[in-house]
Amino acid sequence: MANRPRSNKRRTAPRSRLKPDAIEALFANLKAANPAPKSELDFASPFTLLVAVVLSAQATDVSVNKATPALFAVADTPEKMAALGEDGIRSFITTIGLYRNKAKAIFGISKALIERHGGEVPADREALEALPGVGRKSANVVLNVAFGQPVIAVDTHIFRVGNRTGLAPGKTPLEVEGVLEKVVPEPYLLHAHHWLILHGRYVCKARKPDCPVCAIAEQCIYTAKTL
Repeated sequence: MANRPRSNKRRTAPRSRLKPDAIEALFANLKAANPAPKSELDFASPFTLLVAVVLSAQATDVSVNKATPALFAVADTPEKMAALGEDGIRSFITTIGLYRNKAKAIFGISKALIERHGGEVPADREALEALPGVGRKSANVVLNVAFGQPVIAVDTHIFRVGNRTGLAPGKTPLEVEGVLEKVVPEPYLLHAHHWLILHGRYVCKARKPDCPVCAIAEQCIYTAKTL
């Protein structure tokens, strides 16, 4: 059988399906509804935030916030966390899903921070992603929330909102992140992560979006709105 000729077609990079004025209005409306959005994870330092973010993978913020007060009361620095040991960490987080793997990751993170960064959480994505169990999304959360960097961590909620509204279509979280970086107006970049994640968590929900109370329904191009 003859080989098929290779296609010279290159896949076009995803782009927003909304016009710039609609994007501006979308974020203006989200800001008006929630002027100063904050993370729903409880933390007191970049380190405790990093631990909470690792614990939140495939778990709710509520469940993490129930477990971390007792843990942070005895171990709120990498040194104290490493001293607890993997078994000690595990004993505080048994109510959280995948707690064994997460205890191992937190112990490894703590040791790595001590050995590589003098016990401090680095404000650098590459350095954060080099830590055990820390991916791009987790690194972006820490950079945005702890260090005030205008980056967007694309989780399942933001991925859904980006695709459903037409704001940032993409087949992968990285594609959605790339579109958002290009189209979110600069004045809104710092808080865009929180506006979008909270909107996806409480309004633009997976099974049934609450379109009648949606602040951005006028800009959204979703054709199956629940009116």
